[in-house]
Amino acid sequence: MSRFAQFYALTKPRVIQLIVFCAVIGMVLAVPGAPSADDLRTAAFAAFGIWLVAGAAAAFNCLIEKGIDAKMRRTAWRPTARGELSDTQTLVFSIVLCALGSALLYATVNPLTMWLTFATFVGYAIIYTVVLKPRTPQNIVIGGASGAMPPVLGWAAMRGDVGPEALVLFLIIFLWTPPHFWALALYRVEDYRKSGLPMLPVTHGSEFTRLQILLYTLVLGAACLLPFAIGMSSWLYLVTALVLSAGFTWYGLRLWRNYSDTLARKTFRFSLIHLSVLFAALLLDHYLL
Repeated sequence: MSRFAQFYALTKPRVIQLIVFCAVIGMVLAVPGAPSADDLRTAAFAAFGIWLVAGAAAAFNCLIEKGIDAKMRRTAWRPTARGELSDTQTLVFSIVLCALGSALLYATVNPLTMWLTFATFVGYAIIYTVVLKPRTPQNIVIGGASGAMPPVLGWAAMRGDVGPEALVLFLIIFLWTPPHFWALALYRVEDYRKSGLPMLPVTHGSEFTRLQILLYTLVLGAACLLPFAIGMSSWLYLVTALVLSAGFTWYGLRLWRNYSDTLARKTFRFSLIHLSVLFAALLLDHYLL
């Protein structure tokens, strides 16, 4: 890869795309009706600032986990794992992105969004990556709080506060995260075992992990009904949420009863579809009904 591509890879672009997408959903839902020109300007600056800080957190994660990444097929290609970028280069890159993103959010959006975004950086880069991930199989559950923050950041950017609607979106992503990552961990269990990370399939076995995935899909299904229950959305979202929740639970049930790596991969992929389509339905519902 070119030097630019190496630094860009540190930001984990596919992950960042989902983060910014969820943040934009929070922005859209925070503005009743069609957005004004000022709303669009604020949203653009907020999305870019969140992208910068999230990219900084991803780069810092690559720095801390370069040894672990080198042992896993899924991550061995990263520039830090291959030694193509030095620790100093990666650290400076992370600091610069975080500083630029924080300054942009403070100057063009509002201080609350900047502090919440910086707290998310600390939660992911320090609390999750350094403290939780190498020490507890509940790392995904506890650390999922950082990954669930994007819609809260988006809401705060447009409203200047954190309303109950934003907290409902936070809860949905928080409950979605464990079954999403555990499905991946099931078919990558040997990679995680070699890396020494205490992921749930390594510490508690496949059967226990599969049961947890099934239980989480059930609780997640109930949480996905909350936007309709509190008046955030109408029937379009409700129907979509019911179909997606039934699909995720069906995958969880099949995975629990008859495991295969192929099914675990399908479950992981469906989890991505689940969250993306669910939030897209919220967006359509907001404007069409």
